[in-house]
Amino acid sequence: MPATSTMNLAQRKKIMRRSFIVMLLAIILLPLSGYWLMGNQATDSEATVTNPRADTWRQVRQGSPDAYTAVQGRETNVLIQNMGQNWRQLRNGPLATYGSWLIFAVLAALTLFYLTRGQVKLTHPRTGKTVERWTLNERRLHWLTATLFIILAITGLSLLYGRYVLIPIMGHVAFAAYADVAKWAHNILGPVFSVALLVILVKWFKENLFSRVDLEWFKGFGGIIGDQHPPAGKFNGGEKLWYWTLATAGVAICATGFVLDFPNFDQTRFVIQISHLIHLSTAFLLIAFAFGHIYIGTIGTEGALEGMTTGHVDTAWAEQHHNLWLEELQAQQQADNDKQTPQ
Repeated sequence: MPATSTMNLAQRKKIMRRSFIVMLLAIILLPLSGYWLMGNQATDSEATVTNPRADTWRQVRQGSPDAYTAVQGRETNVLIQNMGQNWRQLRNGPLATYGSWLIFAVLAALTLFYLTRGQVKLTHPRTGKTVERWTLNERRLHWLTATLFIILAITGLSLLYGRYVLIPIMGHVAFAAYADVAKWAHNILGPVFSVALLVILVKWFKENLFSRVDLEWFKGFGGIIGDQHPPAGKFNGGEKLWYWTLATAGVAICATGFVLDFPNFDQTRFVIQISHLIHLSTAFLLIAFAFGHIYIGTIGTEGALEGMTTGHVDTAWAEQHHNLWLEELQAQQQADNDKQTPQ
């Protein structure tokens, strides 16, 4: 009798162990049974059966005509516009990266050139005689446009690189306050700059048409390299190149700026995104050219800045850098004297 009880107890323990193993396997394997039972049928149905939510969002992204929003207006039924992500990647990726490289490359090249070449000095002593280079109104127009350009460049670059450059320095709160002011100034001063630029382009259009003299100026590197000083009129080849950069890239940056500044033109988001990419690209181009223009007009050339600060330049400077213009002035002055001299 005891032996039988012992045998029954051993059997019960054995059955319990087996039951536990079966339950454990069931817990692990039963959730996968659906895949095993469906077999190839599940694989075949994957090609035809899709998630209803995926279909919904696909229709939203593709701009389904059945999409509806309560807000009325242009493109209000376009809930998701795919170009927005492409625009963001281009803006924060290649444009921001290569644009910064361009700016630093130009600054590095100008610094290296100045350290090796130095300032272009006058080859002859100053005569003490001066001629008027720019009138008061012309200088006012120049400095107004230059000041606006510098403010727009600083505020624009701050908004582009602020997250990566300024926030680590200023902090989020301070940068947010600065960004509000920068954005407001950029949007307000942009149209003013456009008007000033238009006046410049109209005023000096005829004097900035290229001629054979400019070809000789470029061949002689504008007198910056070497001791040769090629002939030039009131505007040399470099100044004309800067003028036409403003007439092309400058006009493009102003036109796209109006598109970005005034969304009530009823433009689509695609037009706004393309305009912003053009706006940013032309801005980098203008900033790079402006560095060269500022360098030559200040520390790069002796006496150049005097014309835009006082309005007058020494005749020795005019003879060296704009000899044809000086000859025209002297011929005109001689003609005026002849008219005043009694016969």
